[in-house]
Amino acid sequence: MEWFNADEYWLARQVLQRGTAAIYLIAFIVAARQFRGLLGERGLLPIPRFLSVNSFRSAPSVFQLHYSDRFFAAVCVAGAVLSGALLAGFGDVVPLWAAMLIWLLVWALYLSIVNVGQAWYSFGWESLLLEAGFLVTFLGNDDIGPPLLVLWLARWLLFRVEFGAGLIKLRGDRCWRNLTCLYYHHETQPMPGPLSWFFHHLPKPLHRIEVAGNHFAQLVVPFALFAPQPVASGAAIVVMITQLWLVASGNFAWLNWITIVLAFSAFSDSGAAVLIPLPEHQFGQTPVWFAVVVVGFTVAVACLSYWPVRNLISRRQRMNASYNRYHLVNSYGAFGTVGRTRDEVVLEGTSGTSLGEHTVWKEYEFKGKPGDVRRWPRQCAPYHLRLDWLMWFAAISPAYAQGWLRMLLTRLLENDRDTLKLLRHNPFPDAPPRYVRAKLYRYEFSTWTELRRDHVWWHRISLGVYVPPQSLPSGRSSAGTQ
Repeated sequence: MEWFNADEYWLARQVLQRGTAAIYLIAFIVAARQFRGLLGERGLLPIPRFLSVNSFRSAPSVFQLHYSDRFFAAVCVAGAVLSGALLAGFGDVVPLWAAMLIWLLVWALYLSIVNVGQAWYSFGWESLLLEAGFLVTFLGNDDIGPPLLVLWLARWLLFRVEFGAGLIKLRGDRCWRNLTCLYYHHETQPMPGPLSWFFHHLPKPLHRIEVAGNHFAQLVVPFALFAPQPVASGAAIVVMITQLWLVASGNFAWLNWITIVLAFSAFSDSGAAVLIPLPEHQFGQTPVWFAVVVVGFTVAVACLSYWPVRNLISRRQRMNASYNRYHLVNSYGAFGTVGRTRDEVVLEGTSGTSLGEHTVWKEYEFKGKPGDVRRWPRQCAPYHLRLDWLMWFAAISPAYAQGWLRMLLTRLLENDRDTLKLLRHNPFPDAPPRYVRAKLYRYEFSTWTELRRDHVWWHRISLGVYVPPQSLPSGRSSAGTQ
């Protein structure tokens, strides 16, 4: 089956599969470490409550059969172990059919989490990981050559990610068209990284060049992914470089990393051999059953592509959209609108028995989002701090916080252990506060002078109270939940 196999893409398959396995591993670790406070039986958006009003048909998940916090933890551990095994190359030492079943099992476990994850799992990179994870199942293993059709499907996925993001910008905020969005974006993005302050202070002409380069990388380069070599490899390199630039300038979970992984689908062994020596490989005969499965999968993707293609050509393009409950063949995009200012919701508590102008309020510090103006923004990605991200959305509109913010305040009044694990600093380690509240602040990056003189990365002004002081209902104990 010379037409079927792409023997020149051994490295591409290795990176696609092991890179996806690495991101799966991170995703399961994130879920294991955060689910009790966010989704557990006493979480901010409890899974049992969600399951009581959503059927398997609307939200396919193993948790429809049974849910407990212990079982959720077991699913996370199983997913992490299997992902780690695939990352280590276990898929290449077992029979082809077994490797495919392992990939499908990992996909099903993570799908089960995403489909009950509610607002905490509403990000486009969840669908991207699921789609990529399902796709690499059909790349086979070292028993056979990489299927050419699946490599083309990986490029098609990458095209939708990049071209969709480019179109949503061009159709969206005017600042993308006049090349000024990066005057604001590094400061107002969801979670700035260690270098974001420095990116923000680059000269404005360079910001305009950055935007123009982004348009070229997302609106022109994706078409070159389908060109003959070495053009396709060159296009892949451009994608990788632009994604690494984004990695350096902010925190976007694993979005940039999985895009880099997908770019290797266009990178041939001959192109890679210029940079690194590659071992020679002899592949066996492709089983007929596998070829039939791959062709069937390709036809299915072609049919399901109708909806994302229609979205791409629509004047009302949606930024991120899944068209089926299995998160396969989706639409992607990012930052169709860029904020000009940055607001932050800051949570505070007090041990005072009464409230007044002399009440001393102490701030809770989050792990990633801006808080203390002297704290240097940290690098979190590819790890994903889900509560920090939703707090950014909550500052944009209270609608994003409906259903969980007041519960978060209640858990702080209880000194709930699982909730406090989501935070960096609890100012009430010995006894819970009597009152908590949320305030809204306008944050701006400091200047070079302020950084040198005052050692502050931000300065902020109060915009008022976001949620007024709350206390536990009369009769409820505020003893810490252990």
